[in-house]
Amino acid sequence: MKFSASQIAGLLNGTIEGDANASISTLSKIEEGVPGSISFLSNPKYTAYLYQTQASIVIVENTLELTGPVSATLIRVESAAAAFATLLEMYNQVKLNKSGISPQSFISPSAKVGTNIYAGEFSFVGENAVIGNNVKIYPQVYIGDNAVIGDNTTLFAGVKIYSETQIGKNCIIHAGTVIGSDGFRFNPENDHKKVPQIGNVIIEDDVEIGANCAIDRATLGSTILRKGVKFDNLIHIAHNVEIGEHTYFAAQGVVGGSTKIGKNCMISGQVGMVGHLQIADRTTMTAQTGISKSITKPGETYMGSPAFEISKYRKAYIQFRNLEALAKRVEQLEKQGK
Repeated sequence: MKFSASQIAGLLNGTIEGDANASISTLSKIEEGVPGSISFLSNPKYTAYLYQTQASIVIVENTLELTGPVSATLIRVESAAAAFATLLEMYNQVKLNKSGISPQSFISPSAKVGTNIYAGEFSFVGENAVIGNNVKIYPQVYIGDNAVIGDNTTLFAGVKIYSETQIGKNCIIHAGTVIGSDGFRFNPENDHKKVPQIGNVIIEDDVEIGANCAIDRATLGSTILRKGVKFDNLIHIAHNVEIGEHTYFAAQGVVGGSTKIGKNCMISGQVGMVGHLQIADRTTMTAQTGISKSITKPGETYMGSPAFEISKYRKAYIQFRNLEALAKRVEQLEKQGK
């Protein structure tokens, strides 16, 4: 689709300098701009590219003063970064605005399906599943029996939703993620038999889960991701875990069974937590932190493995770096004492 500078300026409440009929069909970085693309300038470090770019339209801020001729049409706004983010969101909506049910998909006759859904090739919806309005089910998605998918939720290619899983409204589940697989429980005292996992997974509204994550169903009850949780790729959540509202979790994290994580926590990459812990609200964990004990005081930052409070960790690390010099001093003092 093509858009003119006047159309874009209207959407962004901006003013035009240049050709109001200039048209674009794609987006680009300012240093990689090509004819027919739109870009933006908000970081002063990239100002030189404004006078070189081949982009047809560039979004700039009202306060920008030009120091030379510019070939692109300019759209001036209060915040170029915010305006371009709005365009990115609109572009994504257009790109992902799929609809219709492929004849190569299967939806059980007992399933309840809302209006304006998209079901791609080889997608499967099981018995008694409930699919809300405006749901997008990409190719090769599996939705098990009795699962519930809320309005405006998107399941990208290859997502697997096991039976009884409940997913809220406005969620995004990226490719390859598995939700509702069995928790990892075996009984060494009973011939190592598998412990049946008969609970489910509940994902509340406005949750986004990255690619290739695994979220296990509960043994009893539910594994729960509360409203607004955001996951990166490659995260494993064990059975009966609960993640509090608006907690962010970066890639390659692992949470052991029955651990409860509070609200508004910030968890960096490769963090691991053992099971049966309580993590206070607003806890921050730096990359590769290993959590082996509950955290009860809200708002603290933890570092290291096993983890402890970051200011103590930094002091201890200074001593660790000086360990060789300290060892030599001790050795010299011992020689002097002989």
